[in-house]
Amino acid sequence: MVMAPGRRKLTAPLIEDLHLPDLTDADPVTIRAGGHHEAQRYTDADLSERELADTVFTECAFDGVTAGDADLRGARFLETSVARLTAPVLRASRSTWRDARLAGSRLGAVELDGADLRSVAITGSKLTYVNLRTASLRDVAFTDCVIDELDLTQAEADRVALDGCTVGTLLIDHARLRHVDLRGAELRTISGVDALRGAVLSSAQAADLAEAFAAHLGITVSDEPAPRGPSRSGRGR
Repeated sequence: MVMAPGRRKLTAPLIEDLHLPDLTDADPVTIRAGGHHEAQRYTDADLSERELADTVFTECAFDGVTAGDADLRGARFLETSVARLTAPVLRASRSTWRDARLAGSRLGAVELDGADLRSVAITGSKLTYVNLRTASLRDVAFTDCVIDELDLTQAEADRVALDGCTVGTLLIDHARLRHVDLRGAELRTISGVDALRGAVLSSAQAADLAEAFAAHLGITVSDEPAPRGPSRSGRGR
């Protein structure tokens, strides 16, 4: 995409490879709310309906997790990878994700409102509703994901990219975007086009959104012939 002179060059998310230390296999039963777990590996963990608010995971790995309606509000995932996570509802409001990876997961309602995401990669996942309202995102990449509804209302997003993704509805009302690359996503509906400042679209995406842009600017787009005025025949007789 050719950018107009004087415009700031797009910066991609800065996400480095995650290198974990030697991990100790651990029983997920030992996970407690408010606890600090470091260098642990959890395999086929069932955290469904567990109260795990404010729990901290540092340099941990999850491979196969069921977490339906688990309470992870305020939890911290630091240099941690999560693979094959399934949950109809994941409650993780105000959680922190730094140098974290989420892969091959299927999630329904993901409650990440007020969350803090830094250097996060989400790949190959199916997400029904992702609530990132008022969240802060920096260096976040969605790759090969299907997202029915991505809600960034009032969020702050810097260096965020979607690549190979399908997004049914993108809500960005009152969001603050900077270096947000949407070119790799199939976007079906966008709410809050006035907040697109700071985002990058492809020319095809811009054409698809022309009607929404026109509506926002109060422009009527019509191919109907202009109405004719009253006949002037007979005047002066």
